[in-house]
Amino acid sequence: MTAADTPVQPRRKGLTRRQKRSVSRGVQYVVFVALVIAFAVSADWGRLKNQFAQGDIARQMFPDVITLALKNTVLYTLSGFVVGLVLGMVIALMRLSSVGPYRWFAGVYIEIFRGLPALLIFIFIGVAVPLAFPGTEIVGGTYGKVALALGLVAAAYMAETIRAGIQAVPKGQMEAARSLGFSPARAMVSIIVPQAFRIILPPLTNELVLLFKDSSLVLFLGVTLEERELSKYGRDLASTTANSTPILVAGLCYLLVTIPLGFVVRRMEAKAQEAVK
Repeated sequence: MTAADTPVQPRRKGLTRRQKRSVSRGVQYVVFVALVIAFAVSADWGRLKNQFAQGDIARQMFPDVITLALKNTVLYTLSGFVVGLVLGMVIALMRLSSVGPYRWFAGVYIEIFRGLPALLIFIFIGVAVPLAFPGTEIVGGTYGKVALALGLVAAAYMAETIRAGIQAVPKGQMEAARSLGFSPARAMVSIIVPQAFRIILPPLTNELVLLFKDSSLVLFLGVTLEERELSKYGRDLASTTANSTPILVAGLCYLLVTIPLGFVVRRMEAKAQEAVK
């Protein structure tokens, strides 16, 4: 059989899989750029600037937007986070308890406070508690009420996060601690919980970001001028000036905190994945 008699393999028609992916990616880029250009061309930037970007109004907000509104927002968030973390730890341990009523109470608490909107919790703290307990004042005034409301909501989510972290610690850690003479409670506090917190640190930081935004619900508690947070401060000035620039400035102040926190969360998650590998 000669070379001339050897059958010629037909050439494969069409694009390869890699070429198809490249073409698909290029089409997506073109569509995205076209949509951005269409949005930029169709938007009335002049009207947007007049309503949201008045420099003189923005300058009037400083330094109060930082020294008052942002400071209060941070204080509300941190106090709620601390209350939520402590209560969440207790609920998580109850959830893992061998005592049935503890587990049932923890389960009911988590389901209720994860299911209810945070707005209803704030209204309950501001209205229902004074009606149920006349003459009773929550320690800390508005700051105490916000800490309690945010803490009740955050504790339900943190409890599940902490429970998952504790269960993620190898069981051999508890067995090793018990063999060294640790009591179950001491082993949990000294050995298990610290390891669990290293695991759950990223989601806990993410919960802090969510609480920072939920602090805007403080307006439903009826705050004074000195107790206003960013959202309330921005809305009040927007009503006074008949302009939305204060709302934009308040939003940028939120981003000053949430963007760095988001970066910290991503870094911690990356380090956690590297440690697993």
